[in-house]
Amino acid sequence: MDGIPAQELESALARFRSLLDRDDIDSRQEHSPQAIYTPWVVVWLMVYQRLHANAPLSDAVSELFRMREHLPPNRRITEETLSSNTGAYSTARSRLHPEIAESVSDQVFQTLMDGSPPSWEGRRAFIMDGTTSALASLDELRREFPPAPNQHRPSAWPILHWAVAHELSSACALRPEIGAKYGPQAVGEVTLAIRMLPRLPLHSLVMADRNFGVFVFSHAAQAAGHDVVTRLTEARFKSLVKQARPLGPGRWELAWKPSRKERRKHPELPADACVNVELHEVQGTDAKGQPLTLWIVTTLVTTGEKLAELYHQRLNVETDIRNVKVVLRMDELRGQSYSMLRKELALGIVAYNLVIQIRRLAAQQAGVEPRRLSFSGSWSLVKTVLLNPEEWTTEEFLRKFNQVIRGCAQPKIPNRPGRTRPRQLLPRRRKYPYRARPPNPK
Repeated sequence: MDGIPAQELESALARFRSLLDRDDIDSRQEHSPQAIYTPWVVVWLMVYQRLHANAPLSDAVSELFRMREHLPPNRRITEETLSSNTGAYSTARSRLHPEIAESVSDQVFQTLMDGSPPSWEGRRAFIMDGTTSALASLDELRREFPPAPNQHRPSAWPILHWAVAHELSSACALRPEIGAKYGPQAVGEVTLAIRMLPRLPLHSLVMADRNFGVFVFSHAAQAAGHDVVTRLTEARFKSLVKQARPLGPGRWELAWKPSRKERRKHPELPADACVNVELHEVQGTDAKGQPLTLWIVTTLVTTGEKLAELYHQRLNVETDIRNVKVVLRMDELRGQSYSMLRKELALGIVAYNLVIQIRRLAAQQAGVEPRRLSFSGSWSLVKTVLLNPEEWTTEEFLRKFNQVIRGCAQPKIPNRPGRTRPRQLLPRRRKYPYRARPPNPK
């Protein structure tokens, strides 16, 4: 059989099966012995929905009929009296504990990390950033995630704030942390990212943009056992350089301590809080050949040139966020409660990581970096070939699997050269015109 060697393929398939272990998942929540929608079934169907870009519940129930050979023993299966009604599945989704979905997401991430090579100089490197999503216009969600304010009245759409972390070479994603973007319970992206740090593999390298170039983030990363590389604003860099000791051209060392303002904002910082860092001022050019200065703070001991080359890859996280939100349509979360949003987001990341794993296997076969292959192309092949309603034998499935791997390895995309135009904030496209404001009463 052409493609991936049989032994490696079997190992990959076994790893896939172990990612969503039925006995383990079903043991975490009580359910009826005669239940069709066990926790494991619900988890897989929610992953299936996301792999099909937010497929409706009816499509998930149809998938249930295709996977009946893998369902727990049940009289309705043997008698072929399974109902196509979506009510039972909807109820089972609501009953699934969000902790189960989050645990599955973390387990899948850890398994994929264990089977992946390091990303930078023998270490795992992660890119962190923040993003937002609009939610359903419901009172419960508006209380939990207040809408954005404006000059007239609050918007109708609740705004979910979430922090992401993607592995540098493979783009594998850690389960995000979420919170409110606006309102009294608003949580900044730095705070959300700090909550993710303990779940990263130990001794990881964390990269982020200048929003994360603050003491509290570097201190939290160091406390969690990680190194950090972040960009600084020019003003903060010049302020820190005044306190630093020069090591050479464009390079300083500093025992970074929190300012009085940071201590007031973060009273949880210990009295002796300090991070030993290096400051680097690196001159370079952007994608258009224009001069560009990078002000970088890091806990690494290395050259500015290496840091600039490494930091240049941070822009990949924007592509990763687009793949999660646009390709898999996770910018359209349907959850109508905080609990359902947690489950939908966690299992959506499981679906994303499964596509990432397929792409990684294809990249190995093609002898290129995983990011050189299209995520949307890999997702499209997985959706249309491996998840179609046909019933296959094991040999047929292996043949189709190799077909997908070969297909994913075909299109090569260039490494992202950098931002080619200034960042812009564009107004949201609207289907309907704005409603005219009523006249003021006389």
